[in-house]
Amino acid sequence: MTGTDNPLLQPSDLPYELPPFDRVADEHFAAAFEAAMAEHAAEVERIAGQAEPPTFDNTIVALERSGRSLNRVSSVFFNLVASHSNDTLRRVHADIAPRLASHADGIHLNPALFARIESLYTRRDELGLDAESAWLLRRYYLDFQRAGAALTAREQRELRELNEELSSLSTRFQDNLLSDTGELAVLVSDPAELAGLSQDAVAAAAQAARERGQDGKYLLRLVLPTNQPALASLENRALRERVYRASTARGNRGNEHDNTEVLARIAMSRARRAALLGHPHHAAYVIEDQTARTVEAVMGLLHRLAPVAVANARAEAAELSRQIEESGADFELRPWDWAFYAERVRSRRFEIDEAELREYFELERVLRDGVFYAANQLYGLTFTERHDLPTYHADVRVFEVFDADGGPLGLFLGDYYARDSKRGGAWMNTFRDQSRLLGERPIVVNNLNLVKPAAGEPTLLSYDEVTTAFHEFGHALHALLSDVEYPRFSGTSVPRDFVEFPSQVNEMWALWPEVLHNYARHYRTGEPLPPRLVDRLEEARRYGEGFATTEYLAAALLDLGWHTIGADTHIDDVGTFEEQALEKAGVALATIAPRYRSTYFAHIFSTGYAAGYYSYIWSEVLDADSVEWFRENGGLTRANGEVFRRALLSRGGSMDPMEAFRAFRGRDPEIEPLLRRRGLTGA
Repeated sequence: MTGTDNPLLQPSDLPYELPPFDRVADEHFAAAFEAAMAEHAAEVERIAGQAEPPTFDNTIVALERSGRSLNRVSSVFFNLVASHSNDTLRRVHADIAPRLASHADGIHLNPALFARIESLYTRRDELGLDAESAWLLRRYYLDFQRAGAALTAREQRELRELNEELSSLSTRFQDNLLSDTGELAVLVSDPAELAGLSQDAVAAAAQAARERGQDGKYLLRLVLPTNQPALASLENRALRERVYRASTARGNRGNEHDNTEVLARIAMSRARRAALLGHPHHAAYVIEDQTARTVEAVMGLLHRLAPVAVANARAEAAELSRQIEESGADFELRPWDWAFYAERVRSRRFEIDEAELREYFELERVLRDGVFYAANQLYGLTFTERHDLPTYHADVRVFEVFDADGGPLGLFLGDYYARDSKRGGAWMNTFRDQSRLLGERPIVVNNLNLVKPAAGEPTLLSYDEVTTAFHEFGHALHALLSDVEYPRFSGTSVPRDFVEFPSQVNEMWALWPEVLHNYARHYRTGEPLPPRLVDRLEEARRYGEGFATTEYLAAALLDLGWHTIGADTHIDDVGTFEEQALEKAGVALATIAPRYRSTYFAHIFSTGYAAGYYSYIWSEVLDADSVEWFRENGGLTRANGEVFRRALLSRGGSMDPMEAFRAFRGRDPEIEPLLRRRGLTGA
């Protein structure tokens, strides 16, 4: 298939070069990858083999300009693999993943290319570079070093084999998880078993079953974390147990989708690769290049928080056990009971009915009058829906984003509903990154996994889902407001333990009075959320922090358990390893499972958070401190938005992120605001 026949191999003619989804077919990808990798390899070879002495422009800038076709193909493909996959795309993924790893190694392990970069880096003080260019040169030198450019030929061969193997294994993990998550969705025949679920949730379950060809039944789809939303509402304890056990069984059933061997091989291969690159384990290799710098610094924070979090969780468990006893039931608190009885305690103590609350959080209002409204008040952004532009699925919406001066800024895509072809969780990604060098504006997508209601019914959100919508849009803002020269630094191209910081800050606006009043209105009457519920919601959101912090820390410490093994470690039993890792970390509670167990811990085994799941709490230190700054300086104002935009959001990865934070805050971050927020003042 020639470039003229393949819409992926030429720039799109749509606004902002939005991919022409209506012209892209599954069979285009394999040929497009072939052609784009060949084109990129030829570009790199010309840069490495040129006769002219290395200059910043003919080497570093030339590398930044290279690979545009491959970037275009990859961005479309990997977005679809996550959001709207199928058997054909999964086969292409399995084939192309190790070849892309080999392609990347072919660049990073090119001795002539590294020699040019090293020559420039050695003479960096003589080149007269501006600050962003100097930072780019430093990053290229470090990237190539960390990728093994200085290894011997024999070591590089071994490294290439490990990288290809890891790429294939991560792809298998992701495919297994998607398949098993679909298979383990819980099918219910008797509607009486769904007592406690809201009417819209029951209707959505009926619609999900119909889509599977199970008319007259009800399907409870699984979301990525261990604890499923339905567990807070289902009165039928046996069904709660079924849902919980289905969730925790993913990737661990001994079937064709079993992930135990896959993830053990990933962990052991990462350990061998880290040793090859001169590190004691994978975590040391990863964290060295993050803002934390050392595993000891990360462990210091987590181990400071864990004992107090566990103590709070035990106190919460005792209260839930009393609630069970008072209800007349005769059983011990189990993991599938926690959310149900915690919701009853919350409702009784704070007089909040979750079902009543959802009626004030309708998706369209949350989006337009909440998420977009806050962005307008802070940054002057406006949003116009574009029904004329193609999308990759009928549920996806496209908005053109305009800056405060009315000028075009980029495109925002919203993909909010769960489906069988979509992986679990919530995330932001880009189809195109901002860069002044390339003259490109961003195309950003937010993915959620909301239960799609029956036709004609409103999409009503829980407060947690509202917070998630604000969180993911914080990532989108990081990309949309990027203002950098080089694509290497665009938007969220920052250290993993910094990337969650802007998105977590954006969560604050969900409960900011002016914003909440604007979007939290009854979906039928338009009446605002009653003041009594506003006050109670503020109080209630602090309830249950023992559980929330413990399940998160258990996952973060489990991640580090897998990634602090040495190169000579052999793992025979994944379950035993997990159990011992949680015991050692002091977070093994019978009633609280980690937010993700190993076999469905996609963050660390199929996406980029390996040895980095700690990032959320690390970033939350910065977030909580920044929220204090906004409150001290008047909150939701254009002036404050401009300061945050210019100091942090616009800078992407173009400077040391902690220097950017200090420029914004005027000092290093302080942990006390985080401790107060999470009720961990004894930590």
